[in-house]
Amino acid sequence: MQFTGKRYLDYSSFIKSTFGKRVQKISLDIGFSCPNRDGTKGHGGCTYCNNNTFNPAYCEPTKSISEQLQEGICFFSKKYKTQKYLAYFQAYTNTYADFESLKKMYNEALNVEGVIGLVIGTRPDCISNEIIDYLSFLSKKHFISLEFGVESTNEKTLINVNRCHTFEETKTTFELCKDKGFYLGAHLIIGLPGETKKELLNHAIEISKLPIDTLKLHHLQIVKNSVMAVQYKRNPENFKLFTSEDYIEFITNFIGFLRPDIVIERFISETPKDLLIAPNWGRLKNFEIVAKIDKKLIEKNTWQGKFYKNKL
Repeated sequence: MQFTGKRYLDYSSFIKSTFGKRVQKISLDIGFSCPNRDGTKGHGGCTYCNNNTFNPAYCEPTKSISEQLQEGICFFSKKYKTQKYLAYFQAYTNTYADFESLKKMYNEALNVEGVIGLVIGTRPDCISNEIIDYLSFLSKKHFISLEFGVESTNEKTLINVNRCHTFEETKTTFELCKDKGFYLGAHLIIGLPGETKKELLNHAIEISKLPIDTLKLHHLQIVKNSVMAVQYKRNPENFKLFTSEDYIEFITNFIGFLRPDIVIERFISETPKDLLIAPNWGRLKNFEIVAKIDKKLIEKNTWQGKFYKNKL
């Protein structure tokens, strides 16, 4: 990947070096559930979760995959006529269905004109060798990225947020999926209740041991209609939410402990204002936070991997 002048590997450069052109993700909501919602493993879902916080307007499970993609393409093509698209199976757990149904869904997406690949968001405990082998088969002709919600490398935290899987399961799943021809991604939430700054920095060390290509970082946000919203109202003292300044300071330290070849796809979450309870960062947008992170990295003379130590 070509160096862009940033002090970390950024996703835009990864896309450009991979495709040589502009490529846009289009989010899909197919109406999937999760095993900690439907009673298979638990009830109520993850305590922080309200999937409406990241679904765009065209993303409705009542519409077919083709309809959602075509509406998304219509929206994005107004500005960029010749770009290609990735179908992003985003909401809830997008491998949580029978295998034949999944095959049909993935192929419907790939058959939409302009779609050149899939990005599939799921959980480490909702994957099988059958699905892995099929994604490996698809990756011979298409771009395929499988993203797992890791959220925390701390076992106690995973229990507290009702994640209903362990970090040990996460490590096992990534081992099953590595070297299969498709890309692997991970999501981490920074600032979950009870985690110290030392434990938060340790996430960078532990996540770097996994065979991941990309990483999405999300700062903890309390959103309406989540279990955590009730917990926050009852016991706000249990939450140490980042201010924007503190988060920028922390994340520029965090980056230093990351493996230097991991592509950082995002640094923060962006919840719609009508759903966000806390923290309130004012009118700061994603690109403004990124600019501040870039500036802070220069000020501190630090970079991705500066403190990384390969112990393998």
